[in-house]
Amino acid sequence: MLNIVIFGAPGSGKGTQSERIVEKYGLDHISTGDVLRAEIAAGTELGNTAKGLIDHGQLIPDELMIEILAAKLDKLAGGKGVIFDGFPRTIAQAEALKTLLNGRGEDVTAMIELDVPEEELMDRLLKRGQLSGRADDNEETIKKRLVVYREQTSPLKEWYKNDGKHCYINGSGELDRIFADIVAAIDSKI
Repeated sequence: MLNIVIFGAPGSGKGTQSERIVEKYGLDHISTGDVLRAEIAAGTELGNTAKGLIDHGQLIPDELMIEILAAKLDKLAGGKGVIFDGFPRTIAQAEALKTLLNGRGEDVTAMIELDVPEEELMDRLLKRGQLSGRADDNEETIKKRLVVYREQTSPLKEWYKNDGKHCYINGSGELDRIFADIVAAIDSKI
């Protein structure tokens, strides 16, 4: 099975590139953001808790994300693999994902890091907020999300480097070039 973690700051293009990876490799797509937004829209207890945290630029507690992820993986069993979009975001989550996959006889194949300068991220997210109306795409919340990313999520790069899974991708520029770099990185890990 091909299990890909797509990694990058908010606005780095994870969703856009995930769609292309899913199409090329026939993978299932687990976007924790999409899963959480669906819970929020449904008004579930998890959704209400998540909304409060997201609106303040904070991460969802690991235990909740692992529970959601395990249930989602069980529903997708039997496919070609999964792309994880927005998860893991901390070393504890990466360790939990490794344990979860290893318990199913699998592992992460590659961690694709999309690297984009913060000024460009801010521009992208503000534009996305204007187009989509997403409440969390405003300047104050974006700044908080980028601080959280730098402090809590960025250390994952080293963790995945040590695990031999890290693949650096320059996430600025032309979409097709970025995707070609991603494909080359994934193919080198298969």
